[in-house]
Amino acid sequence: MSAPHMPKVAGIDSALPAPAHTVAALHEPPGAPVVMIQDRLAGWVSDLTTLHELTERLAKTGSMDAALNEVVRAGAALVGSSRGLVVLEPASRADEHIPRTTVGLGFSHGDLGQLETVPRAATSYGRLLDETTEPATAAESVGDVLGDPGLDPRHREVAVRLGYSATYAVSLTAETAGRIGAASWFYDEPAEPVERQRHLVGLYARYAAEHLARLLELESTRARESTIADELLPGRLPRVPGVRLAVRHRAGGDGGDWYDALPLPDGALGLAVGSVSGSGPSALAAMGRLRASLRAYAVMEGEDPVAVLSDLELLLRLTEPARTATVLFAHTEPASRRIVLAGAGHAPPLIVGERRTEFVETSLSAPLGMLSCWEAPSVAVSPAQGETVLLYTDGLLRRTGDPMDRAFARLHAAAASVPRSLRDDPGAIADHVLRLVLPGGADVSGPGARGSAEDVVILAVRFD
Repeated sequence: MSAPHMPKVAGIDSALPAPAHTVAALHEPPGAPVVMIQDRLAGWVSDLTTLHELTERLAKTGSMDAALNEVVRAGAALVGSSRGLVVLEPASRADEHIPRTTVGLGFSHGDLGQLETVPRAATSYGRLLDETTEPATAAESVGDVLGDPGLDPRHREVAVRLGYSATYAVSLTAETAGRIGAASWFYDEPAEPVERQRHLVGLYARYAAEHLARLLELESTRARESTIADELLPGRLPRVPGVRLAVRHRAGGDGGDWYDALPLPDGALGLAVGSVSGSGPSALAAMGRLRASLRAYAVMEGEDPVAVLSDLELLLRLTEPARTATVLFAHTEPASRRIVLAGAGHAPPLIVGERRTEFVETSLSAPLGMLSCWEAPSVAVSPAQGETVLLYTDGLLRRTGDPMDRAFARLHAAAASVPRSLRDDPGAIADHVLRLVLPGGADVSGPGARGSAEDVVILAVRFD
């Protein structure tokens, strides 16, 4: 009987002679290569799973601060460190709206301030940021800080004070934007990541740089639109005897909310808030045209808010038939404390006083641009001395994330809780309401504050 032939397998010559021995060598236990391969494959799968989870978490971040915090945390997990920082500093920065930003992990603000006192050339991340050439991939730098005899004395002093002995840094480099920053992690003892950790953090850094570059472009666009929107709005509020005005405007990205306060004949005052549909430059342009047109109509027939909004409806329907807008216009007579107002699809004003906090009952109407003929009756209101009327845009309600009925209740509760010591100041009233209404007590006092795509406008009018 002939011996059976081994079957032919692609890439393997079955005619090759069998090995001289069929038993593994004594120093290599049976099955050892298979176990090693399995362990290596298991390690690769684990690394790829970890990398996938970290990039997924980063992809879910929608703001620059959240993304930077996620990058420094994920990098620390990959290189085996508990402290680190990320410096956002684009190498080619032609936009003044992109500030240098530093986010730390495991460092207090005071610690970061001490690190800032170290000369940039003496730090690993500083050398990466100061490189004149753009690396094709994320560059890296390892430094045994305390073991370097040529270390800058100031760096040695800060390292001893903060308790770190080694650093590892990578540059954040995107294909389109170039180098946009650097990340550095700190070790308590002399150490450095192994080759596997370096490879993983390098892959993560390349992905993070592309994500940060996209957020940079988005933040820059929003900042420019916010600047344009501010230029299209009143530079200052008028001073009219009998009333005090205050406004809070926070651009969230849509750029369509606006306000106006216009002195009218006979000591009257025209007040308006509104919002146009859409976002981006086209919405900003439409907002500017709508505000300018309303000012013209208010001068001609401001005593009749219905006529003002009717003219605005006709103009919007003829010039921009695909766009809608909500507007509230109020003709105010400070001397007699009388307001005549009309609204087109807009939220009702809120009166805040010692004895009452209530919404003004306005007539229901669709937004401008949604009806072939718009007309709704106006409403007359007479605030008492010392009361404040709040005019606001729908963005204030939508930012709460609640259904509209709950958002109105939240606004009412915030206005009713204004402390007595703040009721004489319309700006303080507006700030108090915004702090309580916006989720998480969002900061609305600083320039560029935002936490949503919705714009927010609140105009406070206090009658003396």
